[in-house]
Amino acid sequence: MKAAGRRWVECLGSGILLLLLASCASAPKGQPEPDDGPSAASIRAEDVKDAQPRAEPRSRYGNTSPYEVFGKKYYVLESSKGYRQRGTASWYGSKFHGRRTSSGEPYDMHLATAAHKTLPLPSYAEVTNLGNGRKVIVKINDRGPFKDNRLIDLSYGAALRLGLIATGTAAVEVRVIGSDHVRETKAENAADTWLQAGAFGQREGAEQLASRLSRADLKPVSIHNGGHLFQVWLGPYASNHEIERVIQRAIELGFERPHRVKR
Repeated sequence: MKAAGRRWVECLGSGILLLLLASCASAPKGQPEPDDGPSAASIRAEDVKDAQPRAEPRSRYGNTSPYEVFGKKYYVLESSKGYRQRGTASWYGSKFHGRRTSSGEPYDMHLATAAHKTLPLPSYAEVTNLGNGRKVIVKINDRGPFKDNRLIDLSYGAALRLGLIATGTAAVEVRVIGSDHVRETKAENAADTWLQAGAFGQREGAEQLASRLSRADLKPVSIHNGGHLFQVWLGPYASNHEIERVIQRAIELGFERPHRVKR
């Protein structure tokens, strides 16, 4: 992976005021960080599914405005409606897998997510690789990349879908999917919804997390073999209210923020 395609600086501490606001930044070109890279799992582009847009409130973290990184202030947009921009995309991978994003959700490099400096968290956007026409829908749940010539930082999975892993960067168009495209999740369908608390390349890691969740009385918990990853799921749950309650309880107990998945 080329230096231009990664975020090379360690995730910034949030500080007293910014909490989880600051995400990772790119270091100067030509100074690669050896710890970051692609997934160790044999994941293919077709294994990465589009993020599923839905109406969500703004996250508790990551939306402070203005916020400051490396001495520069950034202002979070009041609305994502109508946002459409072209610029350069990069990607970040294994170094940050499992860490908290600016929104508080755990970063899962195998999902279609992204970091953006000013769009509200969360937002959903369609990203198009202008070089090959490939598209992916991502959930924007992180802040960055903090480099002047970068528009968006894609997860490894999203970058794989767009075919920019080898090149490191690519010219893209980012188009926010507005509320007119978002359908509210119906309470009667919530029983089909699980919460993914983690994903591991080895079953042992999944079993350890499942045991911790069970001891914390976060149940029901199960392990699902996704083909390349062992996924730890909570649920299913009977209502959206119950789902939100479990998410907040998991965060309060020190676990990474679970995210919704459909079976």
